[in-house]
Amino acid sequence: MKNVTVSMDDAVAEWSRLEAARRNTSVSRLLGELLAEKMQHDDAYERALQDWLHRERSWSSDGQPYPGRT
Repeated sequence: MKNVTVSMDDAVAEWSRLEAARRNTSVSRLLGELLAEKMQHDDAYERALQDWLHRERSWSSDGQPYPGRT
């Protein structure tokens, strides 16, 4: 575990104290959990994007019109 100092607006600090209390945890643990969730979300998005970018494309219409948006 690393200790870090975080600067934030007063309103954000107040919200984080209230949210931590609501979750029965510390502000430090709350911030760590929120950042871990963000990291996992971003990693999952990046993996999905890379998967999509590297897929073989088969966008062949065989002479038929593509479906329109409805």
